[in-house]
Amino acid sequence: MKLIISSVSGQPIYQQIEDQIRAAVLNGELKAGEALPSLRTLAKDLRISVLTVTRAYNELAQEGIIENVQGKGSFVMDRGNERMHEQLTQQVHSNLSQALQAAQAAGMAQTDLHAMLDRIAAELYS
Repeated sequence: MKLIISSVSGQPIYQQIEDQIRAAVLNGELKAGEALPSLRTLAKDLRISVLTVTRAYNELAQEGIIENVQGKGSFVMDRGNERMHEQLTQQVHSNLSQALQAAQAAGMAQTDLHAMLDRIAAELYS
């Protein structure tokens, strides 16, 4: 796994690390039980503070994606991939509920809403 940090993205570095590790776990690049680079190694490789890497790893651990084992390192949790999938599914459900409420408030017909969703999906999946 190679992490790429952008100083011009406007996104905090710890979030960039989190996002890239999440993506690697979700797409199977990182497997359950696999060790992540040590805090010091990753900080040195990326030329950033150990505290920044620590924050990223701690937040991933709080989400249940990785496990920090004192003295041994950080490892992808057994169900890290499943937990992320569940979280993303819940996020999609929440976002669609908000979109439906906005469409209802705007007086959109259900057929118009379906057509809009189909167009957006066609753009994303093409």
